[in-house]
Formats: sequence, C-alpha cells, structure tokens
Amino acid sequence: MPVHDDHHLFEMLILEGAQAGLSWLTILKRRENYRAAYAGFDPKVMASWSDDRLSELFQDQGIIRNRLKIAAARTNARAFLHVVDEFGSFDRFIWSFVEGRTIRNRWLELRQVPASSPQSDRMSLELKRFGFKFVGSTICYAYMQAVGLINDHLVDCFRYQAINELY
Repeated sequence: MPVHDDHHLFEMLILEGAQAGLSWLTILKRRENYRAAYAGFDPKVMASWSDDRLSELFQDQGIIRNRLKIAAARTNARAFLHVVDEFGSFDRFIWSFVEGRTIRNRWLELRQVPASSPQSDRMSLELKRFGFKFVGSTICYAYMQAVGLINDHLVDCFRYQAINELY
C-alpha cells in the first residue's frame, strides 16, 4: 500500500537494507527487535549513535549482527535527515521517482516481476549521492514495492485492485 509517512518510509528503508542477502521473513521475525534496538527507528536518535552504541548493537542477538549493515543504519539516518532538510520531507523526495503516483504493473505470473527498473536505478544512484548505504537498485526496487511506489501484485491478487482503487 502507498506509504507517505516519513517515519514509516525510513523504517522500511532500514529494514530493506538489513534484508540484503536474506529472506524478508528473516527480517520480519526480528522487526520488533529492530524497533527496540533502533530507538523505534527514530532517525535523529540513530544519527547520533556513538561508535560505542554501534559496538553494543553488534552484540544484540535480536537483530542481524552484520557490522556493515548496523553501521549503515547510522549512516542512513544521517543521510535521511539531510534529504529531509533539502526536500522538506523524505516522502516528497522518494515519491518523485514515480512522479507522485504508484506505478501500476499488470503482471500475470511471478516470473514476470523484475528485480529492478529504470526508476529503482535512478533512486539507487540518488540515494548513494546522499551517502546512503545498502541501496542498490534491487534493494530500491524491493523498497518501492514495499512502500507502494510500485504495484507489483499479480492482477488476480486482491491487493492489486485495492491499490488501483486508490487512484
């Protein structure tokens, strides 16, 4: 479903980065642990984490203890705040990649759904320009699906029509 809340958009971006190389279910099972460890996904708190705080997180068994991903969470919080300062909201920035409207694909089979798109390629490059980490095109495409920038539900899925009825 389309998401326009900056806080939720940030949470989903962090979780998508944590998911890199893993199954989404692995991350979803740990979502509450991430919320506790990551200060409710408060970007201001996360941006201010000290190296000591990162070291504590490396020991947290409730989250994926990948040093690069944990360090990227702090980096991404800082970059997120920079984007908000520049654009007024992360929502305005992130939805600009789809001109403010959900892209409605018409897939009949899962094998038709791509892993990336020209929009996710552009998003990846722009996020990297702002200093974000773990934002390759494939991660960006999955993020775009998760926050409703792209409707990749199969046409016979109940969600497909529910999203299309929003417009």
